[in-house]
Amino acid sequence: MRRPVTRKLTVLAVSAAVVSVGATAPPVAAARPGPAAKVPVATGYGGAVASVDADASAAGIEVLRKGGNAVDAAVATAAALGVTEPYSAGVGGGGYFVYYDAKSRTVRTIDGRETAPRTADAGLFLEDGKPIPFADAVSSGLAVGTPGTPATWEKALDLWGSRSLGTVLKPAEKLARDGFTVDETFRSQTAANETRFRYFPDTAELFLPGGELPAVGSTFKNPDLARTYRELGREGVDALYRGDLGQDIVDTVNKPPVDPGSNWNARPGDLSAKDLAAYRAKLQAPTRTSYRGLGVYSIAPSSSGGTTVGEALNILERTDLSRASEAQYLHRYIEASRIAFADRGRWVGDPAFEDVPTEELLSQRYADSRACLIRDDAVLTSPLAPGDPRHPASCAPGGTAAPTTYEGENTTHLTVADKWGNVVAYTLTIEQTGGSGITVPGRGFLLNNELTDFSFAPANPAVHDPNLPGPGKRPRSSIAPTIVLDRHAKPVVAVGSPGGATIITTVLQTLTGFLDRGLPLVDAIAAPRASQRNAAQTELEPGLYDSPLRARLAALGHAFKVNPEIGAATGVQRLPDGRWLAAAETVRRGGGSAMVVRPAR
Repeated sequence: MRRPVTRKLTVLAVSAAVVSVGATAPPVAAARPGPAAKVPVATGYGGAVASVDADASAAGIEVLRKGGNAVDAAVATAAALGVTEPYSAGVGGGGYFVYYDAKSRTVRTIDGRETAPRTADAGLFLEDGKPIPFADAVSSGLAVGTPGTPATWEKALDLWGSRSLGTVLKPAEKLARDGFTVDETFRSQTAANETRFRYFPDTAELFLPGGELPAVGSTFKNPDLARTYRELGREGVDALYRGDLGQDIVDTVNKPPVDPGSNWNARPGDLSAKDLAAYRAKLQAPTRTSYRGLGVYSIAPSSSGGTTVGEALNILERTDLSRASEAQYLHRYIEASRIAFADRGRWVGDPAFEDVPTEELLSQRYADSRACLIRDDAVLTSPLAPGDPRHPASCAPGGTAAPTTYEGENTTHLTVADKWGNVVAYTLTIEQTGGSGITVPGRGFLLNNELTDFSFAPANPAVHDPNLPGPGKRPRSSIAPTIVLDRHAKPVVAVGSPGGATIITTVLQTLTGFLDRGLPLVDAIAAPRASQRNAAQTELEPGLYDSPLRARLAALGHAFKVNPEIGAATGVQRLPDGRWLAAAETVRRGGGSAMVVRPAR
């Protein structure tokens, strides 16, 4: 393997000035006068956890410290995020779980994506033949899919875990009962959702205590969620898929409890107990592509993350990004993203309903036929037409273009490694910040609005849209938890991010920053981001938008708009001496939390 060139990029790399060589976790039960401390990078032994939240990372570390493995710790961390990051993830949502097994040196994945009711059809979001406004769909029972997160936890623990569900839910149950310290991020996200939260009395009662926004520094408790976790731990996930908890979800979706004074039309869904009983988290093979002699593994459809990141990497394979200038690197990265998104929109949907050419999309032959479209002195036009991966034609102009549809950008990602060398990259979500805005009465969690990830109508009527709703269908996702292995099938790095469709570009930019540009993992995560998703303009964070690079790229023909924040990644890296390095955001979403079991001295 050609080793990446290590260099300091003054514009792309944000130095992690708050770097710590080791961060360990306080006991989850410990009382704290203020917020738990966050550090963005930690190095040590015995395992590592990286998430957006210190309490959640601490929950995972406690499980590792007590002898649990990476899968046990991932579920514990995810459950804790359901307490402290309830607007991003929780029992009412879904996600994708990627697992590396150190003993067999193999990667397996679980598709825990939400599903549409069995009565859904292509007209799910149409009224009088026209798509309803997106904002109207979001806060409705119509948008709620069958939750997949509890089934994902159960399947992961049954297949690869060493602890029971009840055991790994204990830290989160205690955190929900005793409370966590409200930070500025939690308060600002609540404020952004205050209007629609007030539509639903149960949501307002929980998240607007006393009718007010939660104060920074106050303790936020969720006893209803603590009881829900205790019930799941005692009865198993059948409590949701076949029991009283599930019936409460069905009743809430089909008759959303709206404040009559709000005049909000929370369109009812049509979820049934049969939909819940029929739900299955799907064990499936990962996507795989080779990049710089490394194996890159991610999630296959129904998510487009693995195929789109993989195709873009294959497009970049023939370019030596380590020697490119900063502008050349960004230009190539942007154009590879544009092409991969053009193909994603045409070809990727739920493979149970659509004929998805996954293998062909990930072939180097197809990538080469698309890479030749890229010029060093000009920019491709967006929206770019897709190619045909089954019949690659070099530099073919393609068919009819379809723009990328909107996806909610609030999700959460966690990355875990254990002392045996097992690794988990797990991204989970309830879609929009705050999901549907609908809390299940007495249960302490928000329901998802994942069905809004479907196309409400064909993105282009002239082209088949593989992402229209259907009975029991999974909406297309952009989630891309990714694990990279070396030639000996041992972990190099694992990464992932929230951010809707920007997940794909965040993972791609982080991987190329780390593998090609030689950035330390925490700096690859912190670097200012660009996101091109087959649109006329590329989104730039302020660190790039306000830099001289923007003018140099604009001279080639790029057009830009500013996006204040793109993604919120975490990752773990296996170091040559047996230590683990955990890394998280330095600034985005208030900074992330990296912890290890035994910090390096």
